[in-house]
Amino acid sequence: MSLNPSPEETPGLRRRYIISSLIVVGIFSVLALRLWYLQILGVDHYRELSERNRIRYVAIQAPRGTIFDRHGTLLVDNRPAFTVSVLRQDVGDRERVFATLGDLLDVDVEQLEERWRAGQGLPRYRPLPLLEDIGRQAMEKVQENSVNLPGILVEVKPIRAYPYGEMAAHLFGYLGEVSEQELKQSDFAGYRSGEMVGKTALESMFEDRLRGAAGQKRIEVNVKGRELRQVTTRNPLPGQRLYLTIDATLQQAAETALGDNAGAIVALDVNNGEVLAFVSRPTFNPAWFARGIKSEEWRELINNPRHPMTNKVLRGQYPPGSTFKMVVALAALEAGTATPATRVQCNGRFKLSSSYEYRCWKKRGHGSVDLHKAIKESCDVWFYTVGLETGIDRIASAAYRLGLGKKTGFPFGRERSGLIPTKAWKKKRFGTSWYKGETVISAIGQGFVLATPLQLASMAAALANGGTVWKPQIVQKIVDLAGGTDWVLKPEKLTETAWSEESLRAVRGAMESVVNDVGGTAWRSRLKQVRFAGKTGTAQVIKRKSDEEERKRDKGDVIPYQNRDHALFVSYAPTDNPQIAVAVVVEHGGHGSSAAAPIAKAMYKAYFADKKAKKDVVRKAVSGD
Repeated sequence: MSLNPSPEETPGLRRRYIISSLIVVGIFSVLALRLWYLQILGVDHYRELSERNRIRYVAIQAPRGTIFDRHGTLLVDNRPAFTVSVLRQDVGDRERVFATLGDLLDVDVEQLEERWRAGQGLPRYRPLPLLEDIGRQAMEKVQENSVNLPGILVEVKPIRAYPYGEMAAHLFGYLGEVSEQELKQSDFAGYRSGEMVGKTALESMFEDRLRGAAGQKRIEVNVKGRELRQVTTRNPLPGQRLYLTIDATLQQAAETALGDNAGAIVALDVNNGEVLAFVSRPTFNPAWFARGIKSEEWRELINNPRHPMTNKVLRGQYPPGSTFKMVVALAALEAGTATPATRVQCNGRFKLSSSYEYRCWKKRGHGSVDLHKAIKESCDVWFYTVGLETGIDRIASAAYRLGLGKKTGFPFGRERSGLIPTKAWKKKRFGTSWYKGETVISAIGQGFVLATPLQLASMAAALANGGTVWKPQIVQKIVDLAGGTDWVLKPEKLTETAWSEESLRAVRGAMESVVNDVGGTAWRSRLKQVRFAGKTGTAQVIKRKSDEEERKRDKGDVIPYQNRDHALFVSYAPTDNPQIAVAVVVEHGGHGSSAAAPIAKAMYKAYFADKKAKKDVVRKAVSGD
């Protein structure tokens, strides 16, 4: 036998050889198949996994569309802000990372944990915002300590900027972080946690146009998630531009004139309903919301007894007081229950019966009063008498035709409708009949009668233009990225009443005397530059009970603020060719003549001076001077 037998000579050895060979062949076959799968069939899948480990996709937020006034003055802009975000898939020890970040920026770790929990339902590869608008110094601290903050990155995002501060805040509205509930809605498809969306007013109404389209950048990172280089970038597309009907000069003048008082101001173009000024005070700082409002700031707003978050232009409902007297006058003139020459003797009191007596604001009375004097000097007794003769239902009909008692159709803000009472309304509401005394107090804009500042401005505009109530409009046009006009305003009439020329002439002539003639209740607010017409009003907040209380009421310093009368003024200008109507309500301001009329005066002075200045610029440009 051979010392080295071959497998053929030894059956057992041969069998082991065959088995070993098959095992080797099997192993190499499996390896070959695996390589084939990895390199041929699974190449796309594993390339994607590899890219995910090496490449990060970071969204670039688009700047929101800017907002301008009617002349192109920038009212709402954007500014760059630094945001600290986290890529959760790159964070190993979250407690350590958050502790380091909290110590670095003096931030409560629980605040970071709360943001982390809020974004748990989102993809882990998306950057989740933790802190927004941190400032350059804080940004530099984060970047300098990036080695100790795996998964933490600083993003530069556009944030709302307000060149005029709090001006027109209720008109622009405010932004807020998109909520979990909103993210589940189809209207918010494509939004991600941490994004800011419009919550109220124009920001909310035009969210789809103002938002823009987000961009994206691809960055290469190392095994610790630190950025190595930027691979590609798709730039974001800014939102569209809104051009409002607002006149910035007039808006500023109104805000300044109202000052720290609570109330509302509206100015309208009498010929098309465009809103020229829109003021509600006290107000809020929209920049607080844009960068994320703090809890103490929010508490300050909601606990303020003067309600800065309420849009008083649309939701404030006030007794119109004597500004309602033009409605009663037109109702009486059209019904034939009075003429411009109708005279009433005013001795300061009006007796409805032996049990009920109503006073005029002027205790000594106005003497013999016709319609002109009744409006000019605001005689209550004339309107008590004529209003009772006319009746509440005819007064209500005139009020409706002047835009009171119903919503104007303003596009946002949950506008209220005010209240113009009728006999049928009271029967339905209280189940009782209408009393004559209720007509008497309604005739001077008290009792059940309520109106919003916007309605009062619409009424004044309708008186100025001859009877047309226009739907208030706030957006003049929308401009797309290419500079083309994507949408343009179309004026819309709500009602059009053919008042007799004689009736309108009588009422408007009396309103002109209110401001421009000696003895008029707003005579101290007359202007040399422009002649305007108006009507003052003082609306009681609580019922007067005695002569002693009236004497106290005349001294504002001894009457609690919340019990003082509201001051009102409605007006239009110029008297010979009306262009603009203004309504002013000063909450607890006292008298319309002293608190509200001077505000309208300041607005007209600014508005017409600005218009003259613009005309002079154009004239000089045309003439070449």
